[in-house]
Amino acid sequence: MDYDFGIRNQDEDQPYELTSFAKKHGLTIPIADAVLFAKGPSRTACDTAALAFLCAVAAYARKQPAR
Repeated sequence: MDYDFGIRNQDEDQPYELTSFAKKHGLTIPIADAVLFAKGPSRTACDTAALAFLCAVAAYARKQPAR
């Protein structure tokens, strides 16, 4: 049997507010807006996408020659 008592973390059910999402992940507002547009309203999907973006930026930076 699958019992659902309606106990959930209310924050997980609500989409992110743009500035709080940007601040949480250290993103600029335009980048945070793009991630939220592409992956929202799931907080889990948005958090994962932000981490993937930051990893991609870090990998790109490592490939660039030192100036």
